[in-house]
Amino acid sequence: MKPDSLSIKKRYDRLAPYFDSLEAVMEGLFFKKWRKRLWAKAEGEHILEIGVGTGKNFDYYPHGARITAIDFSGKMLDIARHKKNRKQIDVDLHVMDVESLEFADNCFDTVIASFVFCSVPSPRKGLKELHRVLKPGGQIVLLEHVLSSRPLLARLMNLLNPLTVSLLGANINRQTIKNVQASGFSSIHVDSSSGDIIKLIQARK
Repeated sequence: MKPDSLSIKKRYDRLAPYFDSLEAVMEGLFFKKWRKRLWAKAEGEHILEIGVGTGKNFDYYPHGARITAIDFSGKMLDIARHKKNRKQIDVDLHVMDVESLEFADNCFDTVIASFVFCSVPSPRKGLKELHRVLKPGGQIVLLEHVLSSRPLLARLMNLLNPLTVSLLGANINRQTIKNVQASGFSSIHVDSSSGDIIKLIQARK
């Protein structure tokens, strides 16, 4: 694992015991409804979740699908495994880095990620890996926070970004739509209900 990936992994390992509590308010007020919209777009028999974290998406998994989920933080996955057993969720969990997936080419129908590419050191490399493991015609569905299109807010986000990376390992100024466009995907669609900073993105291989 690269030094920058390792440093971010260590931050998430450190935050793992407190992660759900830290985001509880935003989860209840805002993120929960977006997760439902995200997973409503899943299709196909074999689905890959990138950055499963503590298992916040478990409640939204589609019935009948075969689901594989990865995260590069072992401590986050420990919590996800506990939830998996408690809720009896049928999912295969693996410690893995999205920039170097250990899956064969063309094996997933849908790849889903929620608030993940803010923390990937080389997002285009990760997105190209998603393109590789998708079946022809398969889709990625991403729920991401991105750099604002409003100049003053974007400037503030750029100024604050080094602090958020240092504390949380997350970038708040990513231009994820442009990164998807540059990674080989087609038919890129942004959900019309998306706001300025939160985007729900679909794209096809």
